[in-house]
Amino acid sequence: MTDKRRPIVAGNWKMNTTLRDARELATALREPLAGLDGVDSVLCPPFVYLIAAGEVIEQSNVALGAQNCHVESKGAFTGEVSPAMLVDVGCRYVILGHSERRRLLKEDDALIRRKLESAVAHGLVPIVCTGENLAENEAGRTTEVVGGQLRAALHGLGGLLGDDAGAKLVVAYEPVWAIGTGRPATAQDAGATIGSIRRTLVELLGEAAAAAVRIQYGGSVTPANAAELFAQPEIDGALVGGASLKAPDFFAICRAAAAAGL
Repeated sequence: MTDKRRPIVAGNWKMNTTLRDARELATALREPLAGLDGVDSVLCPPFVYLIAAGEVIEQSNVALGAQNCHVESKGAFTGEVSPAMLVDVGCRYVILGHSERRRLLKEDDALIRRKLESAVAHGLVPIVCTGENLAENEAGRTTEVVGGQLRAALHGLGGLLGDDAGAKLVVAYEPVWAIGTGRPATAQDAGATIGSIRRTLVELLGEAAAAAVRIQYGGSVTPANAAELFAQPEIDGALVGGASLKAPDFFAICRAAAAAGL
């Protein structure tokens, strides 16, 4: 992690928590995170609990994020949630292209690119996920796969992002085989892949903009391995799944990111 990029840790609660759980978890995290300097922290509850969690963290330095959004601002899209709606309830960030949506809901690169463009146009900061599956990893295709996903997501968007890309975009590298398995990538492998992602960003956005974009690692991040991951100079934080549902664990990961950024 360099002194040019402030670390960012986002908690993806996925399809978990009840209304009571969401309020309690946000409440348990608000004060500890508010007192933690040197890291941006983001909570990403399910859609139905965004307002409840947002009310808890309102007026704090903890940001609210969503787990997905639709392409359009409004219209006849039953069951969908638009980027305009997310902004309206206080979201600052939105996760796009998560491997679970790619795999289970068949979201392709073209759709993710359209969502990214719409999110940025509405003032949201997308956390764009990239990552290879186990077969691709074992075939030595990691750099090819994540580079291809990133090129597809950002194709033609350099002008929209502009020189301020570091404030408008976050990239997450989440090896699919590491998500929820307890088998994270080694810190060295994660750092090397994220270094390749940054080189792709240079190709797409230019050197100055690419240097400012924060790149997270995700995939079985825990308090036990966070410090080792964040010691890698290219890793700027984490997209956290299971550990984000436990307030002490999520806070410990945020604290490790803040310490690494000093």
